[in-house]
Amino acid sequence: MSAGFDLSTVFRTVAETVPDQQFFIWRDRRLTYAQMDARIDGVAHYLTSQGLGCHIERDQLEGHQSGQDHIGIYVRNGNEYLEAMVAGYRARVAPFNVNFRYVEEELLYLLGDSKARALVYAGEFAPNVHAILGSLPDLTVLIQVDDGSGNELLPGAVDYESITATPAPAGGMPTPTPDDLYILYTGGTTGMPKGVLWRQNDIFMSAMGGRPFLAGGAELTSYADLAAQARAQAGFRSLLLIPPLMHGAAQWGVFNTITTGGWIAVPDDVVKFDADAILRLAARERVIGIPVVGDAMARPLVDQIEKGDYDLSGLLAMTNGGAPLSPTVRDRLLNALPSLMIMDAVGASESGAQMTTVATKGAAVDAATFSPLADTTVVSADFSRVLEPGEGDGWLARREFVPLGYLGDAEKTARTFPTINGVRWSIPGDKARLLPDGRIELLGRDSVTINSGGEKIFAEEVERAVASHPSVYDVVVTGRPSERWGNEVVAIVQFAENRSATDSELAEACREHIADYKVPKAFIRSEKIVRSPAGKADYRWAKAVATEA
Repeated sequence: MSAGFDLSTVFRTVAETVPDQQFFIWRDRRLTYAQMDARIDGVAHYLTSQGLGCHIERDQLEGHQSGQDHIGIYVRNGNEYLEAMVAGYRARVAPFNVNFRYVEEELLYLLGDSKARALVYAGEFAPNVHAILGSLPDLTVLIQVDDGSGNELLPGAVDYESITATPAPAGGMPTPTPDDLYILYTGGTTGMPKGVLWRQNDIFMSAMGGRPFLAGGAELTSYADLAAQARAQAGFRSLLLIPPLMHGAAQWGVFNTITTGGWIAVPDDVVKFDADAILRLAARERVIGIPVVGDAMARPLVDQIEKGDYDLSGLLAMTNGGAPLSPTVRDRLLNALPSLMIMDAVGASESGAQMTTVATKGAAVDAATFSPLADTTVVSADFSRVLEPGEGDGWLARREFVPLGYLGDAEKTARTFPTINGVRWSIPGDKARLLPDGRIELLGRDSVTINSGGEKIFAEEVERAVASHPSVYDVVVTGRPSERWGNEVVAIVQFAENRSATDSELAEACREHIADYKVPKAFIRSEKIVRSPAGKADYRWAKAVATEA
């Protein structure tokens, strides 16, 4: 068992162990660990000089409470995101993710709900910030990143680059602790986002490198262990970061890479998804890993791989999380890159990493079936007990390294993190089935379950079935009111270029994978499926489209 890790010291330990190892590649920037750590220091010094930090220690607070100041990070992928994030941890100021797609009302809600004292924001978003500042009297520290947008500094704001060399304050710097907060706001695709509060040690052990995702690796028990690991593996592991850092899985992937002394490459264009540019970067830098979020990212990549000419001999693994990867896309990837390993991972903001499955060319893969980590299982529908293998359906659950709660919401905290037979669990709302061999079949989010004719139908399961048709490029499934069924299943479908299919052809493809009652009653064509920047389905959009059709 570890004595406890904080995320600032995790980064510093690696930076002191392999200072000259390249860490971050983006556009014309190539930063070593030492260079990044020095810039982090400057930003942390600035935050502390502004009076920000920790005011009430963790042991004096309830799970839904915070004793630290909070800083929002409202920028796209780049070194500034990671620097600001780790600088917050170093100054004992808790950073949180801001969705850069939010409109004014949503942004106001988030910054108000989080009680943000500080905000790091990209120049392109300066008008959005300016529009709501008058309604946020507590937001007093503004740090603007020059992103080439040409927007002038807001009144009272400082330029980000100007603070990266701030000297240490006269009174010194605080000492971070493993109890300091890691805050991750949920996506809010079916309701308003909530701030999930983690102890930094718990999220580190759960999802950020403290323990390996796959069997065979050792759990870290000390900073000495971490230093030894980084020294032994320095420079080997690399990650081409496509998902936005405002998404938890992207943060977790980066920190897993940091713990091995690895490095990160970011595509030049962080606004639009350019599959050709991404693959050219992968070939040039010979990255070994690319994370994706479902078909939304994987399909355009495999489209490009199949028609392009890229030397991807260095690419060993593709990790997928946050949205399902259809069997069709998985098979195409493995046919195009026969040596590739595809790892599907399951986790949530409220649970960290929970289970995985690995696919290689020629190996059979059971759809939506995973090998759980030792602390992940299924609990009964009534939350009364842990199920035994083969007992059937219940809730996907995790114990041990779990969050403290939801910021400011004691009721939801108690509901999502119940105690069963003296053990505290995280149960965020995924229905699952515990199989006789101990593996877990993921059924789907309860929040997007469709009750049709008395039967519960999981949107994700139907999406996988529709996506099996080779003409389907993307799909989102939702429910809409029905006189006959109460609710009926509807699929919103985006076809591949120059491809199409009839309703009956789509339904027939579905029947090969799911029971007839789950087959969509209607298929709605759409030029483009709306997803979050992280690639997750926007179910509110889907429901509106289905209802209006």
